[in-house]
Amino acid sequence: MTDLIRWPETAKVNQVIPKERLYAEASAGTALKQRFVNEVRRVRWAYKLGEESLRLAPGESITEIQVFVVDLKGSSLNNSVLASIDKAIPSQIIFELRREDGLWIGQAMAATHKRAGGKAKATDYFHTGWIESAQPRVPLPAALDMNGLYSQLVGRLLPHPLRPGEELSEALDRFGRIRELTRKIAAFEKTLRAEPQLNRKIALRRQIHECTAVLTELTDPVPSNKE
Repeated sequence: MTDLIRWPETAKVNQVIPKERLYAEASAGTALKQRFVNEVRRVRWAYKLGEESLRLAPGESITEIQVFVVDLKGSSLNNSVLASIDKAIPSQIIFELRREDGLWIGQAMAATHKRAGGKAKATDYFHTGWIESAQPRVPLPAALDMNGLYSQLVGRLLPHPLRPGEELSEALDRFGRIRELTRKIAAFEKTLRAEPQLNRKIALRRQIHECTAVLTELTDPVPSNKE
């Protein structure tokens, strides 16, 4: 399980953002507003990570990272709410989600990578699992600039870790291929179970074997250059 980050005090903002402002900035429709009402208690702009607060050089494409804390009313949050906040705020955001179930308080981190003109899709979010709030936090990862810091922060949320020297965009492309291959193998296996012809079964097994071999390479933390 990924640990929560101990954000530096020098970067603290601690400013509540009215939901109405987020509705307006994101041009939210009725359904999205209702999700805010049903699922979100409060949105707080908690930290601003940048050159001034971290003494870390701007990156080629990223100069600031915002940390938003979202207090939930229940135990889940639809990603479309996060995507609407991402739409309203131009810079990259790392979210901390907080939920309280009786005596237990859990937190999670979530983020996506805004590509193609800063757009974020609700399906592109990566999350940690829920973590007890009393668990000690870990320091910010080391980085040479803001691009490197953002890669480290988002990379630790990915289901398959960044490979040595791998750019974040490359890791996200690799993850997309993993998702596609996983769906393809599941479809082949479903067809195989219903296929009565032996020659067709043999062909399907061969396709499953080939896809599985590529999938193994893609999920290997250290590639063997067979992809």
